[in-house]
Amino acid sequence: MDQLDAMRMFMRVAELESFTRSAEQLGMPKATLSAAIRRLEEQLGARLLHRTTRRVQLTTDGQLCYARCQALLADMEEFNGLFRPHGQLSGQLRVDMPSRMARHLVIPALPAFLATHPDLQLMLSSTDRRVDLVREGFDCVVRVGALESSSLVARPLGHYRQINCASATYLARHGIPQTLADLAGHRLVHYGAVPGDKEAGFEYLQADGSRAVLAMAGTLTVNDSETYLAAALAGLGIIQMPRVGVEALLASGELVMVLPQWQAPPLPIHALYAHRRQLSPRVQAFIHWLGGLLDMALASEPAPALSSGQ
Repeated sequence: MDQLDAMRMFMRVAELESFTRSAEQLGMPKATLSAAIRRLEEQLGARLLHRTTRRVQLTTDGQLCYARCQALLADMEEFNGLFRPHGQLSGQLRVDMPSRMARHLVIPALPAFLATHPDLQLMLSSTDRRVDLVREGFDCVVRVGALESSSLVARPLGHYRQINCASATYLARHGIPQTLADLAGHRLVHYGAVPGDKEAGFEYLQADGSRAVLAMAGTLTVNDSETYLAAALAGLGIIQMPRVGVEALLASGELVMVLPQWQAPPLPIHALYAHRRQLSPRVQAFIHWLGGLLDMALASEPAPALSSGQ
């Protein structure tokens, strides 16, 4: 085990503040990890971590060492990349993104991306849960919707335009709403990636571009986008979701758009990563590639129509 490996282990422990979680993520015994950190401290002649029964914290020397490790490892990765043919990437890349984005946008395009980078090991997590990038060991996460305040770097990738839709069977039973007032006789399937993370109701843009929410009845709340769509197809109510990925259902008539003049606000899309002096080439290349995919997918979307009245 060389010093570079020990530096990577030290950074993971510093980020997760736990030897146990770090050992699990690194796939090694906790004792091996602890011994490697002790050897690094002995080599440097400094105590890097303050250990307690509850958590692990960086000492003053540890904070300095962490910053230098970040810079050295970034420089080493850039140096190694200089000699790869045609900018090929190698190593492991851990990414998390919403499940529908992974299924309908990323997975179909991945063969070409991985053919360009055959030595890259991509670990793709697809969930609508808001993962903890640092504690769960992700290099990059893709978020759709409003961002929480954090120390992560957020790179904008575009906006999903949303549509209001319901199944043909649901509309056959309840009728097609023509105005907001008509929604009093309808049900809405509520969605929240985190329970209670936003006000439940029918969202729409007013003529001045401001957001409004109309309270609506509903008997189901879900926290997964695939379940959300399945609920609509089962006739459980109206949903509001990105048009991307449901074009085939709209074309077949299984889903029907309603109230197009009262669309929900667009959903911002961001790639998040931890602050670095220099962004990893793997993360940089993946974000650039994903941004291109989104540009193509979003360019074909029709422009939204704003409401002119109630």
